[in-house]
Amino acid sequence: MAKEIATHLPAGARALDVGCGSGYIAHHLGALLGVPVHGTDVGPGAAAKIAYRRFDGVALPFATGTFDVVLFCYVLHHASDARGLLADAARVLTPEGRLVIYEDTPRAWIDRWLCQRHEHQWIRRTGPCTFRRDPAWRQLFQTLGLHVTHARRLSRLRDPAYPVGRSLYVLEKRDIGSLGRAEWSLPQALNKVEVPRTPPH
Repeated sequence: MAKEIATHLPAGARALDVGCGSGYIAHHLGALLGVPVHGTDVGPGAAAKIAYRRFDGVALPFATGTFDVVLFCYVLHHASDARGLLADAARVLTPEGRLVIYEDTPRAWIDRWLCQRHEHQWIRRTGPCTFRRDPAWRQLFQTLGLHVTHARRLSRLRDPAYPVGRSLYVLEKRDIGSLGRAEWSLPQALNKVEVPRTPPH
């Protein structure tokens, strides 16, 4: 996944992996980009050696315009408010920044069954899951002023133990004025940090 993500990013891009889990995608992506990739999640820390910040699952603890790229790798269906989290991700992006999103996008009866099983496994940790099909994700992106520049379905064979329909999206921000005031003025955490730009090697 890190190699695939890197093909959509310039060297030296400041990136944030939201819901980074163990942190190994961020760790390997940082090696490919030539700069450290930051991670954030609701847990106390990451297993990989990355720059990590804990957050509440709602508001990202970073200043506006901090990152060139924000990643969501099979995370948004766990968010209690995916719309709000996406809007806050757009806030921490630079004007020319990109969002890279991997998501489960059920298309057939087996997908619905797999998604129900996945939700059962996670509901005690993250609450109910919200799965969307491809048209619903695209509609949500559009309402937030996010433009899909690249999208494709992913092979079910990527994870034979969980062969659900999945998609990859790369998005860019449109004019901030197209967003509703409520989406663009989410409350900011008190402990936001600035991430300095590091020139590519």
